[in-house]
Amino acid sequence: MKLFIDAGNTRLKWCLDDQGQTLASGTGSLEEENPLSAAADLIKQVRSVAISTVASEERRAHLKDSLATLCPAPVQFYWSELARNGLVNAYQDVSRMGADRWHAMYGAWLDHKQGFVVVDAGSAVTVDYVDPRGQHLGGYILPGLQMMLRSLRTDAARIWFDPDQGLATDPGRSTGECVNHGLAWLSGAMVDRVIADARKYGLSDVLVTGGDANRLMGLGLSGIHRPDLVLAGLRAIHGEDASA
Repeated sequence: MKLFIDAGNTRLKWCLDDQGQTLASGTGSLEEENPLSAAADLIKQVRSVAISTVASEERRAHLKDSLATLCPAPVQFYWSELARNGLVNAYQDVSRMGADRWHAMYGAWLDHKQGFVVVDAGSAVTVDYVDPRGQHLGGYILPGLQMMLRSLRTDAARIWFDPDQGLATDPGRSTGECVNHGLAWLSGAMVDRVIADARKYGLSDVLVTGGDANRLMGLGLSGIHRPDLVLAGLRAIHGEDASA
């Protein structure tokens, strides 16, 4: 049995794989002593672990230590690459690209070779464009919803509000509405730009992943919801390397 992990800045997603079939999956926090507690005794059957992560070195080490106490399997971290199976990275220094972006693009590339956009709405929002030749055209990194909320709470102490995460974009009539409608307004503007860029570059599909994917789709981002896109790319790369 194999364990695959997509570890973000604060949370992780995992799945247990047995000969290509998902036996169990779940989420956890990197701050927990055992972020894979939902895997229960199945974790003891794991024979190899593959991880895609953008977490800090401290949290990455904590995750590795936690895994060492749960199962004796070897742990391998997978990072961004220059190219794979026709997909070509636009970065000259691929070590500067978050592994999750590359693995999400590769997961998309396997099924959408007619050109696509990947929008990963996590702690940060990343947008990446890939043309039908497999050439990564580049992308954008923006603050995510929770990051913007934290910024307003921390850096504008006299702005008090309840984060209701609504989708209304009309002008607010209270501080809370001004904040929440303003964040939705910003996200909606980004959605409009992604749609326009997809049309401009002739990209057929928009794939949306990450914790705030449903929110962006509620704001008009018409696309395919792929919550496990990073894990799909990671699983494919691990399998290819194992059989090479």
